[in-house]
Amino acid sequence: MTNTQIHCPCGSHIQYINCCGRYLDYGEVPATAEILMRSRYTAYTLNREDYLLATWHHNTRPTALELATSPHNQWLGLTIKHYEQPAPDCATVEFVARYKINGRAYRLHEISHFVRSQGLWLYVDGDIV
Repeated sequence: MTNTQIHCPCGSHIQYINCCGRYLDYGEVPATAEILMRSRYTAYTLNREDYLLATWHHNTRPTALELATSPHNQWLGLTIKHYEQPAPDCATVEFVARYKINGRAYRLHEISHFVRSQGLWLYVDGDIV
């Protein structure tokens, strides 16, 4: 099965090509920070470092993520807990991402901060909960 035929890793229950694939593979611009968050999670599941860096604010973006050389995560699911956009150009997304490394289960619970710059939502940073 190709990526176009499977449900999107972001948990939307929509085919990848009609969900996050629109942003990762075809360059569409996510309309909200929540959509960007979902597409970034999907990018992690696919080791798409290019997309992750491109959607990271330049003030906080690392030079590289080295996903290819880091321990292989088996991503298990994403749950969006809360989305808030208190102003037109800033938003927060609280999420829980579940994954395994070498068979051991972990969860990342974060409140991510996003800004919109020149019409594009960008990840700034996050607070671990």
